[in-house]
Amino acid sequence: MDKSNFEKLEIYQLAEKLADEIWFIVKDWDNFAKDTIAKQIVRSADSVGANIAEGNGRFNYKDNRRFIKIARGSLNETRHWSRRAYTRNLLTTEEIERLKPLVEKLTLKLNGYLRYLANASTDN
Repeated sequence: MDKSNFEKLEIYQLAEKLADEIWFIVKDWDNFAKDTIAKQIVRSADSVGANIAEGNGRFNYKDNRRFIKIARGSLNETRHWSRRAYTRNLLTTEEIERLKPLVEKLTLKLNGYLRYLANASTDN
């Protein structure tokens, strides 16, 4: 199966990597932690990539920018839930250190992609 346009985007690949890292960390938490924080952090992390994909499928710059902004909000929500999980001793320092570079890089790339889309939309 050929990759669609969004799957070729580095920001989408980073979002997938972050979501998968989180999934593999939280899948072994106890039922209470899974039912509370794990569901929230998985949903927010998955939402980053889903919004990148949806925006890319809109085929116009304005809608794409809107979905990238939503993806950025979901990434911030993921940060929030990571902080809660760490504070509640669900995430270890090592796990946070593994996630942190992905979150930071994805933040920079999302902001850069937003700038690119804004510039591209003014060129047309």
